Formats: sequence, structure tokens, C-alpha cells
Amino acid sequence: MNERTIELTDIAPKDFWGAQDSHLDTIKKYYPKLKIVARGTTLKAFGEKEMLDEFEKRFKRLMLHFSRYNNIDLNVIERVIHGDNSTMEQMSPNDKILVHGLGGKLIKALTPNQQKLVDYMGQNDMVFAVGPAGTGKTYTGVALAVKALKDKQVKRIILTRPAVEAGENLGFLPGDMKEKLDPYMQPLYDALRDMLPPLTLEDYILKGIIQIAPLAFMRGRTLDNAFVILDEAQNTTHSQMKMFLTRMGKNAKFMITGDPGQVDLPRRTISGLKEALLILKDVEGIGILYLDDKDIVRHRLVKKIIDSYKSIENHD
Repeated sequence: MNERTIELTDIAPKDFWGAQDSHLDTIKKYYPKLKIVARGTTLKAFGEKEMLDEFEKRFKRLMLHFSRYNNIDLNVIERVIHGDNSTMEQMSPNDKILVHGLGGKLIKALTPNQQKLVDYMGQNDMVFAVGPAGTGKTYTGVALAVKALKDKQVKRIILTRPAVEAGENLGFLPGDMKEKLDPYMQPLYDALRDMLPPLTLEDYILKGIIQIAPLAFMRGRTLDNAFVILDEAQNTTHSQMKMFLTRMGKNAKFMITGDPGQVDLPRRTISGLKEALLILKDVEGIGILYLDDKDIVRHRLVKKIIDSYKSIENHD
């Protein structure tokens, strides 16, 4: 009897096999002549070679579907196992969807400037995305990073922020350093939770495939084969920004996001973001994109709030 072993690479088995192994049981019903056994991330199938070849081809398509869309159901299983090549879902190269999030959420650019950000990242290895709160800078960046990881363009995602204590002293917060910093990194976790199943995200973080850390932790590292996002970059100093930008290694994509209107640095400290935008504006291979109020995709009141504050600040 022939044997075939397939590993669920970067897929959480609990999500893939379904509640009480319901998906696995359905797959088994379609192949009654094969003996199929699954343990953890490993599936073994026993039977005739021709049947095993067909089974492996279809099963890997199911894995591909799950990797792209973060879910499978009974209809998908039936379509993949019974369908021919022409009925198989293929992602068009011109598809504007970046990631299929949880619950079937389609994550894509929502404004022309967000689409420009997507295009800029395709054309450059380093991009600065600058604009007010709510313009989707970080969220679009994280979606691009997840897409690059899923498409195997990079091997890891690194998300970082300068740990500026904006009105709060971390030393007085309870817990160890990770527990103190996690709330500050929360927007990055929130974006990832929209795009990856909980067990997959947990596994990626455990294995270091996704790393979320304060900017100080980047010192001395060379960041190869990674999609790296520096968020809240307006709160970097000159030396922090220079240190970060020079971490760039081989096959790396760097995105720097920030809002120059929300600097939390001490007075008379020059923002590393503002300085970098001036110094690097003519460097080939670096894209600089300015988003504005028209790109705000949060609640409609956010734009009104920003406009109201602007009118006050302009009078000062």
C-alpha cells in the first residue's frame, strides 16, 4: 500500500480540520477508498498511487484556499474536490483585494491615495506614508505585510513603534516590560487580528514570524527577508530614525508611517520623520506619499474633529 504525507504549513489545524473534525470527515467521505489519518499538522493517506496523486493535488488546493481566504467550509470542499481546473478560484493579478480577513472581510484600498500606497510599495523598497489619524496608513501597511508573507515574498513581518510615553509613565503600569508595552502596540495587534485566524497569529508570534516590538529593540539588527513597518514615526528622534532606516537588509520592504501633526516628543526635539522627509525626498527607490483628510476612513466625525482642531491651531 502506498503512503502520502502532507504537512499543514503555516495553517492552524484546529481551524482547518473544522469543529470536531467536521471538515476532515467530509474530505474522507469523498475518498472512501483511501485511509486518511490526521494528527496535529500532519495528514497521512494510504491507498493506490493514482488515487493518492489526485487526492494530494486537491488537498493542496484546499490548503491554498485556506491560506488565501482564512477559511474553508463544506461548499468550498465540494467545489475543490469535484471541480475541474476551470472552476477553481484563481486570484487575478489585477485583483485589488489585499487580504481576505476573518469572517470573509475583504481588505483592500478604500481611497485613491490608499491605492497609491499599495502601488508605491510595489514600486519601491521603502515608502513613507504620511497623513492624519484615520487615513488607513497603518492598516493598509499591515495588510500589505500579511499579503507579502502569504505570497512568500518575505519570511517575516516586523512591526515597531517608538515607545514615547505620551502623557503616561510606563514605569507606573503593572506587569513586566511586555505587559507594559502591549497596550501601546495594541493598534498593530488589532490590525493583525482582522487579517489572521487567532491560532495562526499566536503561532506566528511564538515562532517569531511576526514580531511586534518597541523601536529600541531594533538596534544592532539587520532585517533581512522581512516586511518592516515603523508606525508613529513622528515620535522618533534624529538618531532613532537613522538607526531604523539603516537596519534594512536584503529582500526587505520598509514602510514608515506617521502624522507630523501629532508629535509627542519633548519641546525643541526635532521629529525624525519630518527630518527624513526632507533629507530623503529625492532618493531613488524611496517613495513618499502624503494622505489627507479625504482619505479618512473612520467614523465621519473624525474628519470633522480634525478640521475643527485645524481651524483652532491655524488661529494660534
